[in-house]
Amino acid sequence: MNKKPNPAHILMEKHLRELKLSFEREVKFHPIRKWRWDYTLPEHRISIEIEGGFYRGISGHSSITGIQRDIDKHNHGVMLGWRTLRFSTADVLRGRARAFLAEHIK
Repeated sequence: MNKKPNPAHILMEKHLRELKLSFEREVKFHPIRKWRWDYTLPEHRISIEIEGGFYRGISGHSSITGIQRDIDKHNHGVMLGWRTLRFSTADVLRGRARAFLAEHIK
């Protein structure tokens, strides 16, 4: 995808590099659906999703339909062997996502 990265995505990539974690961005993971993970850590079979926009109520993810789409996406990902970590934009910007990754992924 050719979306312009937002500050949380830029910072997440910086943190992943600092932690020396190999990552890929915008990874299509389903054989039929067009679903993508924001990031994957292929070596660990972990996907990372940054959930943004819900604080302001502008995200399509915060509607009933959007929430159901996210549930479907994450459930299919689990059945395909992915462990998904979900962080809010604030988690990334405040360093909580980095701290979590540093503690749990070696």
